[in-house]
Amino acid sequence: MTESAKNKTLLIESQYFPNICFYKTLIKHHILQIERYEHYQKLSYRNRCYIAGPNGPILLSVPLARGKNQRTVIKDVRISNEEKWQALHWKTLVSAYRRSPWFEYYEDDLQRLYERPFDFLLDWNMACFEWAAKALGYTCEVTFTAQYEKKYDPAAGITDARGVLKPGARGADCDTPAYTQVFRERAGFLPNLSILDLLFCEGKHSLELLKV
Repeated sequence: MTESAKNKTLLIESQYFPNICFYKTLIKHHILQIERYEHYQKLSYRNRCYIAGPNGPILLSVPLARGKNQRTVIKDVRISNEEKWQALHWKTLVSAYRRSPWFEYYEDDLQRLYERPFDFLLDWNMACFEWAAKALGYTCEVTFTAQYEKKYDPAAGITDARGVLKPGARGADCDTPAYTQVFRERAGFLPNLSILDLLFCEGKHSLELLKV
């Protein structure tokens, strides 16, 4: 996104602990507007995020009640809690980041989030966003769409980024900041991972790096 987008509204889908490009784009705007009336799309960040592992990126995926092929309005998409996915995701995060500089600082608060039950994907994603915003020390106005609009008038001051950030093109169009990752010596630098990776590695310096 260009500087011309600054101080305006970013329209985008809700995502599970969004990646670094999401936040680099967001901080150029004053308002975050979450799309509530789109149909769920598989193979997207809506129910998945990537963290660092010793052999490369690790996928964390939230299971959905009707599976990945559903055509449900995003606000109505339910999480499948038959399997203990939150406990599994938390165990994976602990295993990957327990040696990172800042994991212990965030550990207790984040563990409480992973112990809270959620029925809807949108509610879970927004809880993740609120947690990360607090950890970053970042605030912005958050709104939700009232209906689905295929296109928006550019003069309305809205940057429509729906569907722009896709897992298959992680980091391709985003200048992500360089920082020391847990497994960098083994796996090399992994760009555009979940914001959790940046927070665990850089802590209170994370917001400054996003502004670079």
